[in-house]
Amino acid sequence: MGLHVRFSCILPLICLIPLLISGPGCLARYTEDWTSLDARPLPQWYDDAKIGIFVHWGVFSVPGYGRFSEWLWAWWKTTKRPDVVEFMRKYYPPGFEYADFATQFHAEFFNPEEWADIFKASGARYVVFTSKHHEGFTNWPSPGSWNWNSVDVGPHRDLVGLLTAAVKKRSLHMGLYHSLFEWYHPLFLADQASGFKTQDFVAQKALPELVHLVKQYQPDLIWSDGDWLAPDTYWNSTQFLAWLYNDSPVKDVVVTNDRWGKGCYCKHGGYYNCADRYTPGKLPSHKWEKCQSIDKRSWGYRRDMKLSEVMDLPSIIQDMLYVVALGGNYLLNIGPMSDGMIAPVFEERLRGLGAWLGVNGEAIYATKPWRVQTENNTFNVWYTAKNNTVYATILSWPSKQSLLLMTPKTSGATKVTLLDYPDVPLKWAPVKQQAGLVILLPAMPVSPGNAWSLKLEGVV
Repeated sequence: MGLHVRFSCILPLICLIPLLISGPGCLARYTEDWTSLDARPLPQWYDDAKIGIFVHWGVFSVPGYGRFSEWLWAWWKTTKRPDVVEFMRKYYPPGFEYADFATQFHAEFFNPEEWADIFKASGARYVVFTSKHHEGFTNWPSPGSWNWNSVDVGPHRDLVGLLTAAVKKRSLHMGLYHSLFEWYHPLFLADQASGFKTQDFVAQKALPELVHLVKQYQPDLIWSDGDWLAPDTYWNSTQFLAWLYNDSPVKDVVVTNDRWGKGCYCKHGGYYNCADRYTPGKLPSHKWEKCQSIDKRSWGYRRDMKLSEVMDLPSIIQDMLYVVALGGNYLLNIGPMSDGMIAPVFEERLRGLGAWLGVNGEAIYATKPWRVQTENNTFNVWYTAKNNTVYATILSWPSKQSLLLMTPKTSGATKVTLLDYPDVPLKWAPVKQQAGLVILLPAMPVSPGNAWSLKLEGVV
């Protein structure tokens, strides 16, 4: 039996509405193919938002050890990474299983209202929370994950539901990360052994669970992952996305990424992630996102994290400016502790970013890439644009209080202000008839982020 036939047999099991029947007033429906799905316009809120907060939290937060701590189970049992094997041998008794960590995942200090306050203060406009990582533990009471979810064991709370409510209360968009595969689920391992000719894991676990997430919590964004071992035809990705875009309760607002099967990265889906920490060398032609962790060595929390391994505020802002100038969104990750606390250094970085955006956000939110994204003189400048206004953000302060910009073309209507002092026009003079201007700057405003934004009106 072919994959498409197999999927049609399991549609009722996962409660998907038939996809080819047009509803009343429906002018067009997306079909189960990439040509149709890739043509769907990206909901505008996502491009306007620019900044998001990524949250990696799960059973892996309990051991909280080593590079990419969220992969500890695989490092221990499959890869047998020496430092992880020794860590487990030294600190845990013989016979200890990874599942035993779940009983230690208490989340006793988890306060979703406090988390949401921090995310709001960061200046982010959306949040992406780990509903399920590759370990398979679900942070909500998934009907398909008996005794391996946050209500049955560990916190005994619906973590997804609690955080979703708190985030939406603050008018932020809520997104959910979801891993399609699970390292050691018997059904997935059986499908893998068949060369992915069977789809029992997809029919009985992956898709029903994903549909349940959408119906239960109505996320504005689905951040898919864990897809790379099998093609999208195994995951039945196009069928799910057609339902999502046509008939789901979030069909008009939902945004998706590009991780829907082997070969889909940077090719199919909503916006493109392409790879973790994706950093293009030039302006991409498609909307994209860079996910970046404040802890440079892990997405999940590490108890052995050192301050030198944490991004400082100027580095975060510089990275974010690069991404936004090239048309991307910036998804900044934190890994909370297993007890539900956000490490003070992470909170400090997020609040610092929010303070900077509180002054300079006009140069970030709802902007578009300008005709030139950067210029390098004696220091870096990143350009963004909104309507007829251009913004130039500098990453160091000129020692002689004058700033030379060679790219903008001035006119008689040109006006220059610093976003720190929006009501004080700055003096400027043209450099050449074709382009360029010299701006006389005031005394340097305080900026822990080491970046300042200029508003250029009447330039092209």
